Amino acid sequence: MSHSLVILLLIAALLTAGFLYQILGARHDRRRFTGNGRWVEIGRGQKLYVVRKGSGEPAVLFEAGIAATNLNWHHVQEKVSSFTATASYDRCGLGWSSPCRSLRTPGNISLELHTMLESAGIKPPYVLVGHSFGGLVMRRYATMYPEDVAGVVLVDPMRCEEWPPLNPEKQYMIERGKKLSACAIPIARFGLARLAITSLLRGSRNPSGNAAAAGGTGPRHVLKRVTEEVGKMPREVWPMVASHWSRPGYYTGMQRHVASVPHAVSEMQNADPIRDIPVLVLTPGKATPLSEQCLAKIGNNVRQVIAMESAHWIHLDQPDLVIDSIREMVTAASREVLPVLA
Repeated sequence: MSHSLVILLLIAALLTAGFLYQILGARHDRRRFTGNGRWVEIGRGQKLYVVRKGSGEPAVLFEAGIAATNLNWHHVQEKVSSFTATASYDRCGLGWSSPCRSLRTPGNISLELHTMLESAGIKPPYVLVGHSFGGLVMRRYATMYPEDVAGVVLVDPMRCEEWPPLNPEKQYMIERGKKLSACAIPIARFGLARLAITSLLRGSRNPSGNAAAAGGTGPRHVLKRVTEEVGKMPREVWPMVASHWSRPGYYTGMQRHVASVPHAVSEMQNADPIRDIPVLVLTPGKATPLSEQCLAKIGNNVRQVIAMESAHWIHLDQPDLVIDSIREMVTAASREVLPVLA
């Protein structure tokens, strides 16, 4: 047998082993990590994975950032569920939900969320909480279904003016994100992502330090950013996050979300403001505060609070501030929904 043939057979064996390692690992993850939630049908064979906790009114709904899942809200949801009902979920294309079939625009996502809430029997009124891209979704939901919304908390919401088509100079970031996601899909399919990420998160209490040493500028940048975020999350959710990042479907969903950013910006550029619903905007102390003009585009009853100790992930940097903001909105809404006793 020739030396070249031996090498080819060895490569084929390694790829086959990696493929099987990924399939078996994904099945194990699904059995191990999905017990806290359930899947809700939203039509066309699609399902959203939803985690519900707590009881009471109004229900608080959490919407994560552009490539994040319900796990991003794990700590905050746990605390908020001590005083009211809560629900977090994975958008189509992310986490344990079905692949997406439409552009990931705030309008399309809001339609899916509304269908899920009706199917799951989660009744209004709602306090909507959205981070980053999720802030655009919650803004859109509040204008599409205002009668269902008691209040909105936006945690460093995505600023449309910073992204294409309003800012064409940032198009390269969109293209870069799409390429990195596309490259990650085959890496995940053959188990390499699972091997690398599992080792990364198990190997250190500060996973971003390991990520900084990873090879390659693009992968290093991505790993550093996401592991810095995860490093601020409760350690018990790290294996769950690793299970998502290990699956090729996660990177397909990420690619679809990133590619949809210009469409989302175009949709929200001239979107109606939220009217007569209280909105609280939490802005990082490390960012420029939103101008009065920007706040007016969000709604006609908007208040801005500066999170002085936070960067973009305010709910991870200052979770108590986010929890207190939600509690304030829930308390105000409760006065509206509870009957007055004689």
